[in-house]
Amino acid sequence: MLANVFTPIRLGALTLPNRIMMGSMHVGLEKLEGGVNRLASFYAERARGEAGLIVTGGIAVCPEGGMGEAYCNIYRDEDAERLRPIPEAVHQAGGRIALQLFHAGRYAYKEATGLTPVAPSPLQAPINRTAPRELSAEEIEQTIQAFVQGALRAKAAGFDGVEIMGSEGYLINQFLSPVTNIRTDEWGGDFERRARFGVEVAKQVRQAVGEDYPVIFRMSGLDIIPDSTTPEETLRFAQLLEQAGVDALNIGIGWHESQVPTISMMVPRGSYVWVARQVKQAVRIPVIASNRINDLRLAEEILHEGQCDLVSMARPFLADAYLVQKSRQGEFDRVNTCIACNQACLDHIFAGVPASCLVNPMAGRETELALVPAEVKKRVAVIGAGPAGMEAARVLAERGHQVTMYEKQSSIGGQLNFARKVPGKSEFDETIRYYQTELRRLGVEIRLGLEARAEELIGEGFSEVVIATGVIPRRPEIPGINLPHVVSYTQVFRKEAKVGERVVLIGAGGIACDLSHLLVHNHAMPAQTNRYLLEQSLLDAKSMARLNHSGRKVTMLRRGKHVGTGLGKTTRWAVLATLKRQGVEMKTEIEYKEITPEGVTVWEKGEERFIPADTVIIAAGAMPDKGLYEELLGKLPVHLIGGAKEAGELDAKRAILEGTLIGRKI
Repeated sequence: MLANVFTPIRLGALTLPNRIMMGSMHVGLEKLEGGVNRLASFYAERARGEAGLIVTGGIAVCPEGGMGEAYCNIYRDEDAERLRPIPEAVHQAGGRIALQLFHAGRYAYKEATGLTPVAPSPLQAPINRTAPRELSAEEIEQTIQAFVQGALRAKAAGFDGVEIMGSEGYLINQFLSPVTNIRTDEWGGDFERRARFGVEVAKQVRQAVGEDYPVIFRMSGLDIIPDSTTPEETLRFAQLLEQAGVDALNIGIGWHESQVPTISMMVPRGSYVWVARQVKQAVRIPVIASNRINDLRLAEEILHEGQCDLVSMARPFLADAYLVQKSRQGEFDRVNTCIACNQACLDHIFAGVPASCLVNPMAGRETELALVPAEVKKRVAVIGAGPAGMEAARVLAERGHQVTMYEKQSSIGGQLNFARKVPGKSEFDETIRYYQTELRRLGVEIRLGLEARAEELIGEGFSEVVIATGVIPRRPEIPGINLPHVVSYTQVFRKEAKVGERVVLIGAGGIACDLSHLLVHNHAMPAQTNRYLLEQSLLDAKSMARLNHSGRKVTMLRRGKHVGTGLGKTTRWAVLATLKRQGVEMKTEIEYKEITPEGVTVWEKGEERFIPADTVIIAAGAMPDKGLYEELLGKLPVHLIGGAKEAGELDAKRAILEGTLIGRKI
């Protein structure tokens, strides 16, 4: 079934057993206790999972181009020795690993390095508080040599190859783009001079490491920056890199400052494979496709169609280190699929916190979250089948406990069942599918449509009870809140309430944003219909947008200053931009006066305003549902996790982590 995926391929003298590459990610584990050994364990686990080739996170070739001394660097001989445990661990696990040679250019933070960032031109990045200084011609030559020396050190340290980072708006990409390179010397100006830096890096690295040592170049296939490198220039650059002797081209998409989502959940799977296909048509060396490919069956389809030669998956290896092995064995339903939420990976890294994974909190914790059989097998009840409860039940059963799960709704998933209904968030289906598969495989008894009672739990003889009952929607004290047209967000998600054309949401956090998106979307327009109408030129993009809108007027209200609190830093901007395009009005720093049959009266900036509404939806946070926990205290060993412990706006990241921890503790 995966014939193309599991066809070996050679890069230089290295033979890869399959076409799936674990792409580069900064994970920051080297900052923690255990340092590089912890990072080595992380990569070794992915090697055991049968990744064809692993590429490290970016490892700086210059002090001013990195992330500081706490992170991995390769600009001194002692750096190579420090990194040596990584390839050793990967090789012991049967894998192969390449080191990514990295220079951030104007994206480097002075706060981290203590040095002023450098760039081809002194143009400040919108995502950096510090303007860079312009590299002199002599410093450019020195930087090229830093890449060369980094490659030689990587080879000496035992890495199986190198990848030159020339994408995502980092230094090499900055030289190529006319937006960031306004030099007039031999390193800037026309395309050939702007391309020269990247080509020289590739050429000189190749000459230094020898013909057989694999050299991959990660190039930007699509900058998504106005007035940047043209498609024609991109293909010419690919051809120049081929002539420089690189073994493969890994096609990156977008810059960190791009205003178009490229890797979030709202981006359909495989949306950027066409970029790799265009490059493949222009060169004869292997081309690697990336971005929003999270299933080996999709990778097989892409490879079968000849759109690329290898597929790079980065975050999917956080979600499941064994996704390649499970897929090779045909166990696709057992794969813990990456849902592209970014909450524990990218959001962590941009906050200076080591990366993990929302759906797999073991990622990055390989040395501390070993799964060992329980010394004493117990009969354990888990109350609530939301994210916390599902993970607790899975881990408990995996360790040998006899687990019974109670869920008062008719299906497992908890509030993930709300999220999965929101347009662009269907990936949550995969998480629920994963838990359904694992709980069934592990023999967990699931009692649906049954609310657990304290006396029944005591009478059934459970040894311990895990309370994961989630939250109760909070109802703020506003005059008129009990009127018939005022409903809870849970009623709307469960289709227990009819929603009119004019909607006011009390609350503007993550739940309210999701609900607003759901309400303005015309669910009668399937994606296939949209594609057909566009292909046949029956509608243009503007008409299509109108047709896909439900016609509802939605207004979100909040006492606080900000909309979308609780949403991750790397996705919040895109969510809010989408809602604004859809006409959702967002009012902050307001005070509620009353809800009337006709709408909501508020004070805004000291003035009384009336907002008409057919339906008022309360989405103003939640309270922990811990009544059962309090009933059981002192009668049975009982544990409180997830929303029942601390109410949060659909905080699945914390819930799953708490589930995995309690599952290992009992």
